[in-house]
Amino acid sequence: MKILLLGGTADARYLADALHSAGLAVIYSLAGLVRVPKVDCELVVGGFTQFGGLTNYMKQNNIGAILDVTHPYALNMSTNAVEAAQQIGIPCWRFQRPAWHRHENDLWTEYVSDEELLIKLQGHTCPLLSAGQMSESFLQQVLAIPSVKKVIWRTAVKPKFDLGSLSSAKPLVWLKAIGPFSYQDEYQLLEDYQIDVLVSKNSGGASTYSKLEAARDLSLPVFLHQRPTLPEVEKEFGDIEDCLKTCLREWSKRFSRHLSPSTHPLSKDSQQ
Repeated sequence: MKILLLGGTADARYLADALHSAGLAVIYSLAGLVRVPKVDCELVVGGFTQFGGLTNYMKQNNIGAILDVTHPYALNMSTNAVEAAQQIGIPCWRFQRPAWHRHENDLWTEYVSDEELLIKLQGHTCPLLSAGQMSESFLQQVLAIPSVKKVIWRTAVKPKFDLGSLSSAKPLVWLKAIGPFSYQDEYQLLEDYQIDVLVSKNSGGASTYSKLEAARDLSLPVFLHQRPTLPEVEKEFGDIEDCLKTCLREWSKRFSRHLSPSTHPLSKDSQQ
């Protein structure tokens, strides 16, 4: 039997490599919208619709457990994983990257919906939208805010629509960029475009945190998209090493490709 590791994050890549190196049978899955990493384990790219859905794929590929290491905002995928695991009767575990926590000098305000964000953007002149993909209609509404003079939109992948279709006399500047980002570059970006408010997801991790540090030092307000509430799983981890050790301890025998006890990474012999 195999472990299906749902990924697309640096944490997922780390766990996939570590579990595979330890001798576990792992299938690493990701959407592949940004980039497809080179991994030694089996890889599936592009989702599960091509296989007739997640449940069908799991049955056909002898999946015995799911490890969900998707982005904290991948609500649909995390929900599908829990439901599919319940249907088949296998465990579904999750590693979720810890959220960022407010510094005493941070000017953060959380928002839940696009409608709420539109209200909060009233009075601002040049927002930096750095919260991933956004709809054409939402961007049109941002440009229509009377106080807004220009919009900067940064994403890791190309927009799903033609930016030329946006009807506005105001400029929308699209920046394609993939983290990690340095503090110096983020600070310069905010100054060069005269950004007066930053919009972001609370993604956690170090890769994109520097924009929040730069906003803090420039005393800029930040609107953070509140994390969605994910369905409960059997085990959830916030520490990646704890997740790895628990998987190795509890799954090695069941999902081992070739390991003997003496070569198990957590065995006494291997630690000497």
